[in-house]
Amino acid sequence: MIAPASRVNRSDVERIVRDVITRRFRELTGPATGGPELVVNISARHMHITQEHLEVLFGPGTELTVMKPLYQTGEFASEQTVTLIGPRHRMIPNFRILGPCRTHTQVELAFTDAIAVGIDVPVRMSGNIDGTPGCLILGPKGHLALEQGVIRAQRHVHLNPQEATYFGVKNGDAMRLIVEHPTCGVSIEGIIARIKEGLKCEVHVDTDEGNACDLPHATKVQLVKA
Repeated sequence: MIAPASRVNRSDVERIVRDVITRRFRELTGPATGGPELVVNISARHMHITQEHLEVLFGPGTELTVMKPLYQTGEFASEQTVTLIGPRHRMIPNFRILGPCRTHTQVELAFTDAIAVGIDVPVRMSGNIDGTPGCLILGPKGHLALEQGVIRAQRHVHLNPQEATYFGVKNGDAMRLIVEHPTCGVSIEGIIARIKEGLKCEVHVDTDEGNACDLPHATKVQLVKA
């Protein structure tokens, strides 16, 4: 909900939806013969944060605490949430921070989120925040006026080197996610391969993209090289 805090915790609803979708897509895709298991997750709006900025918002010595582990090993949705305020003074409360802490602070929004709070958000790969807009972040112990760091994350897939070899892609290559659906199947282009040892095959799309093709009711998904 993009409004003053209400009785319904939107973050909890989004977490439940992501859990359902993850289980559903494991059923739909399963591991291809000799290939990796494909997991497709909707990445709801969230924030990555540095330790320095975390302490500004929550107080000296604060550490992120795990609310729920995410699919990639070592990553998690934290118990800590903040309030995001855009140029129109519209707020997104209960804005979830993901852990662990990073070397830069970054806010990821879907286009509908960005429009609602008045931010002209660019599509960028995670970490590429030079020249991006900022916003105001409120925490329980302080506030943070970000000069840059608000993006719509480029759709992407996490792969380890062995999985990348299976798909025949290199880091930065474009892939395609084919979503079969009784009424609104789509081919989602421009899914960028992000390859690193220790990752597991996982496609990330945002809430706008997931809603547009009704991902929870897809009958099959397939990932191919573009």
